[in-house]
Amino acid sequence: MNTALTIAGSDSGGGAGIQADIKTMTANGVYAMSAVTALTAQNTTGVTEIVEVTPHFLAEQLDCIFTDIYPDAVKTGMVSSAELIDTIADKLTEYHASNIVVDTVMVATSGARLIDEEAVDILKEKLLPIATVITPNIPEAEVLANRKIETVEDMERAAESICRDYGCAVLLKGGHQLNDANDFLYCKDKKSRWFYGKRIENPNTHGTGCTLSSAIASNLAKGYNLETSVEYAKNYISGALSAMLDLGKGSGPMNHAFAIEGDFSR
Repeated sequence: MNTALTIAGSDSGGGAGIQADIKTMTANGVYAMSAVTALTAQNTTGVTEIVEVTPHFLAEQLDCIFTDIYPDAVKTGMVSSAELIDTIADKLTEYHASNIVVDTVMVATSGARLIDEEAVDILKEKLLPIATVITPNIPEAEVLANRKIETVEDMERAAESICRDYGCAVLLKGGHQLNDANDFLYCKDKKSRWFYGKRIENPNTHGTGCTLSSAIASNLAKGYNLETSVEYAKNYISGALSAMLDLGKGSGPMNHAFAIEGDFSR
C-alpha cells in the first residue's frame, strides 16, 4: 500500500489540518501518517487557541516516521514558526524525501498574514527549493512573487516567476474574487496548464486548501505524474464540495468520504 505523510496542525473541528489530510489520504487510497506541528482549539466559527510543538518534538516525530514506514509522498500545511519550518526542511533533506507538496499557508482569505517575516524567509530559503510543487492562493503568490495579481495574465507571470526563483512547480489557485475556480500549473520544464472548474455554490469550504494539497500528495504517492495528480485532486475536491455537507454554525467542512461506500460506511 502506498503511503503519505502530512506535517501540519491539528484541527479539533475536524475540517482542516491533520484531520482533513488523513481523511483525504484515506479516501484517495493511501496509508496516512502525521507529524503534528501544533494543537488548535477551533470549530467552524474560528480558532480560540494554538499550542505549538517544540522543534525537538517535531524532529522526533519525523525520525520515527521515516525510519519505520517511509512515506511515498509528503504534504506540509500551516507551520507558523521559523524554527519548525527549519526542522521540517532539515529532516526532509536528511531522509531524501520525494513528492513533497507544500501548502504555503501564509495569508488568510481575509488578507491577514499568518506567519511572520522570519518564517517566510526560512520557507523561501529552505523548504520551497526542495518541494515538488507548492499550492499558493493569490495573496500568498503575491508575497512570493512580490507583485500584485489582478488578472489571468498576472497569475501566469507570477507562477512562472515563483518557479524560476525557488525551483519548484507552482499550482496557483484561483478564487479570491479572481478567475473563479480555475487553477494554473507551471512546471520546472516550463510546461504549463490551466485546470478549469466551475465554482460550487457551497458556503462550507473549511479545509479546501488542506484537502487539495493532500489529494495531490496522495496521487503522487501512487505514482501518478504531477499533472494527473492535480487533475484527480481537483475532481476529488469538487466531489467533496458537491456533496453539500452542512455541519456547524460557521463555515463548515466538506464531506471527505463522499465516495466511500461499503458494509462499514452504512
